[in-house]
Amino acid sequence: MEKVSRSGNLIRVVLTGSESTGKSVLALQLAEHFNAELAPEFVRDFAVRKGAPIEFEDTDEIARGQIDLEDEHARRAQKLLIQDTDLLSTVVYSGHYYGRCAKWIVDVARARRPDLYLLLDIDVPWIPDEVRDREDRRDDMQQLFRDAVAESGAPYVVINGSWNERFQRARDAIETLLHS
Repeated sequence: MEKVSRSGNLIRVVLTGSESTGKSVLALQLAEHFNAELAPEFVRDFAVRKGAPIEFEDTDEIARGQIDLEDEHARRAQKLLIQDTDLLSTVVYSGHYYGRCAKWIVDVARARRPDLYLLLDIDVPWIPDEVRDREDRRDDMQQLFRDAVAESGAPYVVINGSWNERFQRARDAIETLLHS
């Protein structure tokens, strides 16, 4: 991992990757471990509230909602902000589902790239829920996330293994970042 140049004192770590890789659970564990602020994922609650399939026209509201959540939690954060996703996911899913993403979302995602991405691998069991729908395309989706993270220019660490190993690897990556 290369040394990170930060603007301001806040360090932002984003968990990303395909569906059902344990991002939300791991984000909460890491926030608790580091006594850090946790910015949740906006789109999950949006999808449940909508009660219908998400459409391309929803991506602006989803992106703005994610930005607002991140900013709200960043204002409360002391040194470290753990994010259970960011706009990169909106870019990936919009491209996958609709073949395009609004340019402003792509540009803002690039401008807001974090200090570190934790790219969670798909080597854990799929757990279905009311929002997830790509179990049969898991490899394809994960490749889209791998490519997007690599192209983002932000440092990243792949997090895989058992649930316990994932926590240890993620914790170690953040410790390294905090002491760089």
